[in-house]
Amino acid sequence: MDSEWGVVGAVLAFYGVIFLGILSVVIGVHAVICYLLTLPLKRLPEQYRLMAPGQVWLLLIPCFNMVWNCFVYQRIADSLKAYFDSIGDPTVGDCGKGVGLWYAISVCCCLVPCLNYIAWLPALILLIIYLVKIHELKQRLPLAAV
Repeated sequence: MDSEWGVVGAVLAFYGVIFLGILSVVIGVHAVICYLLTLPLKRLPEQYRLMAPGQVWLLLIPCFNMVWNCFVYQRIADSLKAYFDSIGDPTVGDCGKGVGLWYAISVCCCLVPCLNYIAWLPALILLIIYLVKIHELKQRLPLAAV
């Protein structure tokens, strides 16, 4: 009987370590995404920011991030758009606002059973496109803002 509990304990410990490893990787990836999202906001002159850079980190809160996605990606794009409109640069388009909106919708679709099997791929692709877009726009922002 004791040897059976030893085996059960070893199996639970093994799966617990795997779970904690996966969880730490997921949190790490989300932290990197939050960091990348704060960079353009920090560089943007304060009068154009629609949200503080620190508010992006609220995306690390489970469940709340599903709703907060809808605000963060839109506000970053709107902030960048306001800045580029103020300097008269029409070449930036919507600054990724449409891509950010579709990303937020795709993430919400990941909660729907069966749909989640196909929604994660567009969400991943849209996130990458959005991050590349705001990185390109961040390069065009003045360095002195902070």
